[in-house]
Parts: sequence; C-alpha cells; structure tokens
Amino acid sequence: MKKKIAVVFGGKSAEHEVSLNSASNIFNAIDLHQFDAILLGVDPQGRWQYNPEYPTHQVNLPQNDYFAQAQPVWLDNREGRAAIISKTNLEILDTFDAAFSIIHGTNGEDGVMQGFFRSLDIPFVGPDVLGSAVCMDKDVTKRLLRDFHIPLADSITLFRHEPLSLSFAQVVEKLGLPLFVKPSNAGSSVGVSKVTDEAGFHKALAEAFKFDHKILIEEAVIGKEVECAVLGNEHPRASVLGEIIPVKDFYSYEAKYKDADGALLNIPADIDPAVSDQIRQTAVQAFQIACCEGLARVDFFLRSDNSFVLNEINTLPGFTEISMYPKMWEATGLAYSDLITQLVELGMARHERDGKLKTNRQ
Repeated sequence: MKKKIAVVFGGKSAEHEVSLNSASNIFNAIDLHQFDAILLGVDPQGRWQYNPEYPTHQVNLPQNDYFAQAQPVWLDNREGRAAIISKTNLEILDTFDAAFSIIHGTNGEDGVMQGFFRSLDIPFVGPDVLGSAVCMDKDVTKRLLRDFHIPLADSITLFRHEPLSLSFAQVVEKLGLPLFVKPSNAGSSVGVSKVTDEAGFHKALAEAFKFDHKILIEEAVIGKEVECAVLGNEHPRASVLGEIIPVKDFYSYEAKYKDADGALLNIPADIDPAVSDQIRQTAVQAFQIACCEGLARVDFFLRSDNSFVLNEINTLPGFTEISMYPKMWEATGLAYSDLITQLVELGMARHERDGKLKTNRQ
C-alpha cells in the first residue's frame, strides 16, 4: 500500500504566502506512483484547517483559497497514522503516514512544528527539533559553528532588554561600513537592513526588533553570494554550488521569493573547482555540526581572494519557482520529483531508526 503524505503549509509567520507557493510546487511534484498526497493547512491565525474538497490537479494555493471552504481540525495518532479529526463532530476526515511541512519561519522551521509531529510519533521531512531550533537562531548557530572553526562574519549580538552598550562609532570601528542588522530568529531576509550611516543604523535596529528580542549587527562581507544544498541523514551530500547576483543592494525577501528578476542565478557557480569543493565540504560539515538531517541550504560569502564565510543555515528553504534549493539539485542531476521522493524517504527512515531506539529504551 502506498504511503500517504500530507503537505502542510501556511502558518502565521511573515512567510505565509511563500509557504503557499512552496507547497503548491511540492504537491504538484509528488510522484503519485509511489505516494498518495493531501493538503493540510494552518491558517494565518495558526489554526489547523482541512479542505477535503480542494482540487488536487495542478494545485495553485496562492490563487485558489484553500481556507475559504476548510473546516477546523485537530490531529491525533490513531493506530500509527496521523488522523485529521473534525472539531465540529469529531469525525476522522482523513489519515496520513508522514508530513512534508513547508511552513517557513516562526512556528514552522524553528522546532515547534517538528516537536508537534514528534509528539504525535509521525514521520516528517527535514531536520528534527534540535537542528531546526539551533539553525533558526543565527546567534546560537554562530556560537556552535565557531567552536568547530567554521569561518564566520564578525558580529555583535544585542538584546531588546539591554541598553545599547556601544555607540555607532564604536560599532563601525569594530565592524566597518556598510554593515547589516538582522533579527536573530527570522528567515528569508525578513527584518534585515543594510546600514551606511548613523540614522540608518538606528532605523535598522528598530526594524529588526519588530521581529525578535535578539538581533545581530554584522559586518558586510564583500564578495559573491554562494549557496549549497545539502541532502541526507547520517551521510549527507552536497549539491553543486549556486551563485546569486542581486540586482538591488542585497538578496532581499522579495528577490528570494516574489520577484523573478530580483536576482540573477548562476548554477553551477563560476568558482574555482578546488574552492567549490572546499565550500561544499564545509556545508556538509556545518550541516552535521548543527544537528541537521534531511535537508538544509547553507549560504556563504566568497571573497575575491577565495576566502569565504558561512552566512547561515536554512533548514526549510523555499521550493518556489525561483528557489535555489531545488534548482541546485536539478543542476546536480536530481530531478524535482525525485528530490521530493528522497526527502520523504529520509524522513521516514529517520523515524524508523529513532523508533528502534525508543523500543530499546523501553
């Protein structure tokens, strides 16, 4: 019997619309010879919703509202499968075997959703609770990677409850100009500002604190923006590299997910093969250090002298039409549909592995 996969999407983070786009592409690419598939939504208020009547041929979630005719539900484990249960009459509306959650941002890729599915004892795609939580917090990620001597951009961490201990002049003395200000816990360049003067600095602090109580002030690394897709559990492998050439100041939220002309994508990246291999090895190393499994996109800045720094690890990268993660695997020789299959299989393999440990502990 084929396993049934629930593509879980939406959520109440700033990246809700991106999730709709990613989920549409994933759902349309699932190999229906191997799996059955359903859509399961979390609305902008954070409520679970299920629409059994939603059309499932060439899904377009941004265009056709899933939630308009959906009904509120809750989930439970019934005889080893996740059951979607109506809140209205407690009827079981559907069941599924594994979840492919593509809820980006807060409550989606920060360990919350992963913990929820783990509590239900249901397989899910992507890193587990720890890896997801670690990589969502850029400050914690830096601390962990620094212990393993992974090259990183210099930065200062600020908390909302603490007064600014450094003047703008002291920050510039340490980090130079331009510099970037970003929330520690936010994805997809949400709340990120490029700073070139003192007025812009204070404005950037206020903007970043809208999204998190902890923010980073980070040096600007001048060089190529290079990304690597990593795939696997115990033995992860790296894709070819992709280079992003922003049309504007930097690779913004709009350029990543909305504006197909917001950046030029060069895949494979035009980089010295030896340097490319070194970056790919570092991507896999960082993936493992940060306790990731399944998938992650690891982002770097490559300087003109071929030195590089790791920028961030994204444990739930976009799957939109212009997203780098699937594009880099396609360039490596792994088709979109096969990538989805492998991700689901990795999630189920981890669940089986961890289930054996649980049995031994009992």
